[in-house]
Amino acid sequence: MPERPKICAVIVSEDFTVPPDALPLVDLFEVRIDLIGAAWKEAIKKLNHPWLATNRTPVEGGRGEADEEERVSRLLEAIELGASMVDIELSTRRLKKVVLEIKQKASCLISFHDIVGTPPYPRLADIVARQIDAGADICKVVTTATGFEDNLTMLRLIKAFPQTKIVALTMGPLGMLSRILSPLAGAYFTYASFSRGKESAPGQMTVAELREIYRTVGAEK
Repeated sequence: MPERPKICAVIVSEDFTVPPDALPLVDLFEVRIDLIGAAWKEAIKKLNHPWLATNRTPVEGGRGEADEEERVSRLLEAIELGASMVDIELSTRRLKKVVLEIKQKASCLISFHDIVGTPPYPRLADIVARQIDAGADICKVVTTATGFEDNLTMLRLIKAFPQTKIVALTMGPLGMLSRILSPLAGAYFTYASFSRGKESAPGQMTVAELREIYRTVGAEK
């Protein structure tokens, strides 16, 4: 049987609680520094799983600092505080220098987000190639679904890079299928919230909902 689909649970506020029955279902946490704000250092004290640090830029749907150096510095600080992985945008200035700094102590996920639509497949494939060239340990491509076919585009993208750790899915109500199927198609993991109202992106399901789907279709060991 294939490996159990991995779920990354998002943390978007300091006052989060992890349901005891949900914790065994999670493989990784994502700490959204940009959404939590200054209290993110307190939030990480509650974590007992490996965690990914993210400080998303406003242009890609986040609330990170306008000052790029300050935004990146929060991510480097997160490594010193225990982050095992860092999400850095492909559009980051002096990207390769930042990637080298991250990879001294943590894994580097290089991401791309389109909060409006889903670019044509050739452009998405080029984005992944650029992420690999920049030194990504994991490539992440997230777009917004404006039609059912966008789900299929992202699954096709995953299949095109079988030797690459890749996260690829679409946001929004029309993109929920890609969130479910992406790890079954070979994606490194998918994202979920712990509860309704605590999503980091539109269309995100809860950890419990995803695991129930995977159990139902026989994807759980």
